Amino acid sequence: MRILAIETSCDDTGVAILEASNKKQRARFKVLSNIVSSQKIHKNYGGVFPMMAKREHQRNLLPVCVKALKESKLLIQNPKIKMQNDNAKLKIITKILEREPELLKQLIYFLEKYKKPDIDLIAVTNGPGLEPCLWVGVNFARALSCFWDIPIIPVNHIEAHILVNFLENKKINFPAISLIVSGGHTQLILIKKIGDYTIIGETRDDAAGECFDKCAKILGLSYPGGPIISKIASEAVRRPTSYRLPRPMINSKDYDFSFSGLKTAVLYATKNKKLTKQYIKEMCVEIQQSIIDVLLKKTIKAAKDYNIKTIILGGGVSANSELRLQFEFKIKNEKFKIVFPEKNLSTDNALMIAITAYFHKNKKASWKNLEAAANLRISK
Repeated sequence: MRILAIETSCDDTGVAILEASNKKQRARFKVLSNIVSSQKIHKNYGGVFPMMAKREHQRNLLPVCVKALKESKLLIQNPKIKMQNDNAKLKIITKILEREPELLKQLIYFLEKYKKPDIDLIAVTNGPGLEPCLWVGVNFARALSCFWDIPIIPVNHIEAHILVNFLENKKINFPAISLIVSGGHTQLILIKKIGDYTIIGETRDDAAGECFDKCAKILGLSYPGGPIISKIASEAVRRPTSYRLPRPMINSKDYDFSFSGLKTAVLYATKNKKLTKQYIKEMCVEIQQSIIDVLLKKTIKAAKDYNIKTIILGGGVSANSELRLQFEFKIKNEKFKIVFPEKNLSTDNALMIAITAYFHKNKKASWKNLEAAANLRISK
């Protein structure tokens, strides 16, 4: 089975092609391509602007798709076919992409030039995420599904961050706790089995990644904030610092998070201060450690309380090297293990969408009524 997957939930445009099979009741995956185009334009503004991201997705999606098909050796020219020979389908995809005119123009040219690839399923992120961005991917998938007559599998972005771990970790024991930590989400999810999820804790305000971004902006650092704060912190000499920041909700009896107070504390700590290189280094160490301390304590508490067998990390912040190292150190004497994806698969990508679609290959949707769901939840 070959799956073409599309990811446009935020500011990364992703297309991947996955070959999947089942042998001895275990999923087997072969990655044919996994292309991601990151939008650099948002660095100028310190955050993602949804309508600007939507325009970039319209420009990037078809070229990324072509590159993924070419890398997978599934791009076959067929220059004699003209869309005008199928006026009914032309009218349908024109209607589907009426709000994405630039993408429509590219797509018509693409469909005229190339044959239908040897693909069994089309997978697409339909939520959660930024609604204008989600619609670009959803409508692109709908248009391809209609024209090629290939079924669509809608995919929950959060679930995809969990299931991408099955690419390398073939055997993950349940029950499990997943910590999804990114720019838009910080959630603890109890997993009884694939498809059976319960959110047991989440942020009440800022997500951890959002906190990294806002703190970086306060310090005059570039966007996104997580990677730059991590880099500076890794280069700093570890020594006692006078800048002790709060660990919000670290001792609360629930599994919820709150990071807006940490951002505010950084703002007050830097007020009227000269932001020297040394000061910024020490603040980066403390910001990162404050966030890590909270994530560690809450996740390990949940793991013990629910008697789980595996902790699964996912989301962009899970690429943080210090977070991974400290997690591994903290649980080395525990009964449960921890798994996390390769760093390039922690951030948004279409490969995780393809893997998730494989596990839900029987949950096909019609291109006629598939919609984006910006606030889609993973719990039942």
